[in-house]
Amino acid sequence: MSLDERTRPRTLQLSTIGSRTPVQRDRAIDGLRALALLAVPTGHWLIGGFVRDPDTSLHNASPLSTFAPLAPITWVLQMLGIFFLVGGYASVQSFRRAAERGEPTGHWVRGRLARLLRPAVGVTAVWALLAPLLYVAGVPETTIHTAATLVVQPLWFVCVYAVVTVLTPYCMAANRRLGAWAAAPLVGTIAIVDFLRYGPFADSIPYWVGLISLFPGWMFAYQLGVSWGEKRLGRRGAWLLLLGGAALFAVLLVVFHYPASMVGVPGQDRTNSHPPSLLVIALAAAQSGAAILLRDRIAALLQRPVLWAPVTAVNASAMTILCWHQTAMVAAALPASYLGAVHGLTTSPDFAAWMLTRLPWLPLFAAILILIAQVTRRFELPWTGVTRTTRILAGGLAVGFSAFALYLL
Repeated sequence: MSLDERTRPRTLQLSTIGSRTPVQRDRAIDGLRALALLAVPTGHWLIGGFVRDPDTSLHNASPLSTFAPLAPITWVLQMLGIFFLVGGYASVQSFRRAAERGEPTGHWVRGRLARLLRPAVGVTAVWALLAPLLYVAGVPETTIHTAATLVVQPLWFVCVYAVVTVLTPYCMAANRRLGAWAAAPLVGTIAIVDFLRYGPFADSIPYWVGLISLFPGWMFAYQLGVSWGEKRLGRRGAWLLLLGGAALFAVLLVVFHYPASMVGVPGQDRTNSHPPSLLVIALAAAQSGAAILLRDRIAALLQRPVLWAPVTAVNASAMTILCWHQTAMVAAALPASYLGAVHGLTTSPDFAAWMLTRLPWLPLFAAILILIAQVTRRFELPWTGVTRTTRILAGGLAVGFSAFALYLL
């Protein structure tokens, strides 16, 4: 058989995927979503290390704690701003189509929430059953605690995204009145909270004040996405976001000495991401501007079947990737903990070259995630045939495990 004959079936399969894609499908939005989504496991797998204790138990560690120059990596891998941007854009399109069909707003909201929450309930319910089994099997309690915190770590995003999704009609109303400037009050809110938390009165400000930033901080890019979807944010606004966001980012780092890392670093008393600081807003603005400006080029690239096929695969399993990628990393590290110190997997990330020892493990994490997804992707699909009792049980297990894991944080 010739090389052409061997490669023809794969070429036909890729062409079929492209031909089945509706003409009106916005490939650039799907591509941006896939890129932002894959940045989440990549970031967690790269800078989420384990340390093996003498009793074979595992606890979390981060190379960012010992090697600060790695912080700029988080500027690239922190792409939640783009995820919320395309989320706002896609929600506008979906809401419009639902309205054209005569679908009530409440029905649309419930459908969107179900798609978000089913996978989150699935992963936490499974771990509620798995954790006791691991304990009975002799897995150290510290390792189980470490795994539990890692599993729920990405799920805060689901909760925040669910809330902003519910607020979509109000975001659209704000956009009709103010256009893209509807996102400005959200920036002002974050600036005020940052001043209170880190300004001259910081010692007298209670901790809970920072939580005020939680939803406005992540809603900023979502509101921009709504304006983009409503055609109230174009190239001129995109350039303003890109240049203004980049300038603000530099000023906050150099003049106001914001932490360089976009994610929390163990041992630091300030964090940019929980809740989001003004530095997160600046990065999200710059990323959003760049995404809008590059939209046409991305769409043109994704006309190629070889690039479009993986994008469709990632989008088809988006919530599965988000919910189960930490489990994949734990599944690799747990057996290794019984083998001694395994470089890049169970050794302390306390040296600059540790990142090079971690990179070879990423394909294994990805392969394990793909295997897990073969079973768990069904949680993303409608739970048809599942009895009410089973759903209530799954919800109870999910709440119980989440409460347990959050208590450990």
